[in-house]
Amino acid sequence: MTPDVHPVTLLFASIFTSNILLSNFLGMCSFISISKDYKSSFGLGFAVTIVMTITMVVSWAVLKFVIEPLGIEYLSFIIFIIVIAAIVQMLEMLIDRISPALYLALGIFLPLITVNCAILGAILFMQIRSYDFAQTLTFGIGSGAGWWLAIMLLSAIRKKVDVAPVPAGLKGPGITVITIGFMAMAFIGFSGMLTVQ
Repeated sequence: MTPDVHPVTLLFASIFTSNILLSNFLGMCSFISISKDYKSSFGLGFAVTIVMTITMVVSWAVLKFVIEPLGIEYLSFIIFIIVIAAIVQMLEMLIDRISPALYLALGIFLPLITVNCAILGAILFMQIRSYDFAQTLTFGIGSGAGWWLAIMLLSAIRKKVDVAPVPAGLKGPGITVITIGFMAMAFIGFSGMLTVQ
């Protein structure tokens, strides 16, 4: 049964109030490690958004036309991981063929996306919540854009914190985790306006 959530509501909720990263804390490893540099954050955020949108749509089709008709829901984890890895590999080869300059710019980020748990998490949310095609598409775009927004914000904040008078015991990972906590509270603070269940 498809939940009664309008795709536009789902789009904005997945970017802000139900942000895949700041509400569910999925994809934290690459989020924390890459957010030191603004340019790298932009590249990874863009790549995650593209890959998440494509993998969500393909995974929805695989779920509806392969997994459910064959009754192999118990294999969905493995199948979704294979779909993510295959799409990332195909995108990597396609980008390398079409635009070598873009491939060199995104080259390091594409393999990182394969192991980004935010993508698998979004696909599993789509399966659990029984989204239809329009909801899946907007949830994929919104989740990717929300992840991108979060990493860009953290990158900008970390740039400011680097020159701020931070106590010695909090420098590095300490202040980063505190900053992420404050960001999560700010995003979740609007959760009464739009929610995704």
